[in-house]
Amino acid sequence: MQGNAGQATAGPEIWVRGPVGEAEVLPQEPDPLSAAGARRFSWVATHGGAGSTTLAAVFGGHDAGRNWPRPEHGEPGSVLLVGRTHAAGLDAVSHTLDIFRRGDAPPGLDLDAIVLVADAPGRLPRQLVQRVKVIGSVVDVHRVPWVPAWRTGDLTGPPPRESAALARLTERTP
Repeated sequence: MQGNAGQATAGPEIWVRGPVGEAEVLPQEPDPLSAAGARRFSWVATHGGAGSTTLAAVFGGHDAGRNWPRPEHGEPGSVLLVGRTHAAGLDAVSHTLDIFRRGDAPPGLDLDAIVLVADAPGRLPRQLVQRVKVIGSVVDVHRVPWVPAWRTGDLTGPPPRESAALARLTERTP
C-alpha cells in the first residue's frame, strides 16, 4: 500500500496529535477527508497579552495573534476570541465582539466563543463579573483561571479543571 509521501506502509495511516518518538515527514497539504474529524479553531487575541499563544499551546489550534485568520490560506475560520478579565481586556473583547455583531469581520469567519483568561489570582470584582455576564448574554464565554505555572512558561501540565468545557470544545481533555 502506498502512503501519502509515496512510501510503502504496513497498515492504515494513523494521525497522532503531539510529539511522537521519531520525526515523520508530513505531506505539505493535508488531505481534506482526514481533516474532517476534529474541528479546528483560530485563537484571536483582542489585545496584547491576551493569552492566545498560551491557549493555542495548551489546547491546540491556530494562534492568529492579533490578526484575523485567513481561511483562504488554510487557517481555521472558527474563531475563539481571547481577552483578559481586567477592564481594558473586557473593553477589547466587547469591541471585537461588536465587529462580529455588525457583520464587519472578514468573510469566512465564524465566532464560536469568547475565552476570558484570568488577569490575576482570585475572584473578579463585582463590576467585572457584571461585564462578563453581559458578554455571555451574546455569545458563549469560557473562563480560564489563573495558572501560576503558565506565568513562568511551564505549559506541560493538563488544562485546568475549571476549563473543562473549553477542553471539550477544543477536544483537548483535561
